[in-house]
Order: sequence, then structure tokens, then C-alpha cells
Amino acid sequence: MPLDEEERKLMASLESDTWRPVANFEEEKEKAETAARNTIKKDKRINLRLTQKDYYEIQVKAIEEGVPYQTLIASIVHKYLNGQLITKES
Repeated sequence: MPLDEEERKLMASLESDTWRPVANFEEEKEKAETAARNTIKKDKRINLRLTQKDYYEIQVKAIEEGVPYQTLIASIVHKYLNGQLITKES
């Protein structure tokens, strides 16, 4: 898979030996781990009404993807909000 611009810059910085260790590694590691945990924590519930047809179709897609249907719905919402869903051409 080809690298995007951000990944190329990161690779170049790693290869140019410009990175230096931090003095307080354990503290920085704990802050990063806490931020990661808080980012993926699912702590809100919603109720959603779907047509029976859509409900069954989302279940079929979830089975095809090998994930629970709630996880698939959450993934779709997340991708939409981050501009990662694209419109399918007719």
C-alpha cells in the first residue's frame, strides 16, 4: 500500500535520525495510553429506528464483515463524521 504525504514525512523524519527520547517516558506513555482509551471509549447509547428491511440488511452486512451489527453501525457513523464515506456512483 503506497504511503500518503503525512506518512512519507513521518518516514523521512525517522530515517533522518531527528527523533530524540523524552526524559519522562513513562509519564508520556501513560498520557498517550489514557488519551487512546478515552478516544475509543463508547459511553453513550442511542435508540435508532430502522425499517425492517434496513435492519435485516445491516445484519447481513455485519455477518459478511464478521462484526456485530452495532459495531458496523458505529463504524458507519464514525466514517461519515470523519468524511471517509464516499458516494457510490449509479
